[in-house]
Amino acid sequence: MSRVFCIPGIIFLFCAFVLSFLVSISTPFLPALDIARVHFENQQALVFGDQVTETRFGIWSPCSYSNEGARTCQAAGHGYSVSISNLDRESVTTIGSSWTRGLAVHPVATAVIFIALCLSLSTHVTVTLISSLTSFLAALLTLIAFAIDIALFVFVRHETRDVADIGANTNTAPGFWLTFVSLLLCLLAGCTVCFGRRRDRMSDASYPAATTETKTRRTGFLARFRRRN
Repeated sequence: MSRVFCIPGIIFLFCAFVLSFLVSISTPFLPALDIARVHFENQQALVFGDQVTETRFGIWSPCSYSNEGARTCQAAGHGYSVSISNLDRESVTTIGSSWTRGLAVHPVATAVIFIALCLSLSTHVTVTLISSLTSFLAALLTLIAFAIDIALFVFVRHETRDVADIGANTNTAPGFWLTFVSLLLCLLAGCTVCFGRRRDRMSDASYPAATTETKTRRTGFLARFRRRN
């Protein structure tokens, strides 16, 4: 396999792995890389029983911030639920664990990207082909994770709008967009290796034809001298 195509593929996979790995850590360990954020403009929302101004939904836990900047997070775990209400507790909504349990696909996709990255370091044709297929598998898993992120964002946005007097404003967070970038990088890595294999096959197929044509010309040229002799 030509290194002209292998090196970009390795770079794409490495970048995709780093981004996906950071997203997989997420809250409460990396509060800045969450999936969705809800800002409460009126500062009259209750989450975890405390009055907060913002709630962030991560892979392993939600975190809320008070007006003073204090952060409160649930214990990290697979699948969590969040209840949001106004100060009078008359209007309440709950984001159930069924909407957050699927976020665990992120670390699975990260592991597959790492396997594809390790395979891409080989120069063997068969191994690089497996690396290309693994890259597409990683892209598929990342696509599933991104679809789960979209579903969570849409559901949180819909549910928080129904809670009265909290002024909820839901936005996508950095982890959401880093997942999208990882998806594109995995697709580029898989396509790069495929194009490299196709170019190598076409170049190998052109050599016999050129050699045969050269031999034919040489034979015809020598045959003229043989006839004269």
